[in-house]
Amino acid sequence: MSITNIAFTGIPVTDVSKAKVFYGELLQAEPIFESPDGQLVEYRIGGGILTIGNLGDAFKPSSQGTFVALEVDEFDNEMERLSKLGVKILIPRVELPTSVFSIIADQDGNKIMIHRANS
Repeated sequence: MSITNIAFTGIPVTDVSKAKVFYGELLQAEPIFESPDGQLVEYRIGGGILTIGNLGDAFKPSSQGTFVALEVDEFDNEMERLSKLGVKILIPRVELPTSVFSIIADQDGNKIMIHRANS
């Protein structure tokens, strides 16, 4: 196998309408596709694609699973904005020599890292 790229990151959700508010409005991700049945939405984030969907028992949300890390330019401003909007912060600011990050949760408990690499 010769992997050339990550095609997309998929996040299972229980309620696509609520998830669209979280990902599209709160995280301000740009929607690029919605399935005709409304159960799958894709967002362009930088050069990648983030997909949310309610696909039944085979793809269920979990607070214990894989997470996506979203790179931001203004870490402190974004975390303050998300906090004011009531987004659940699971792990507050962590500073490493190479980066700073926090982990937040969506409406289903899926983890999302807000990250900024140090220049």
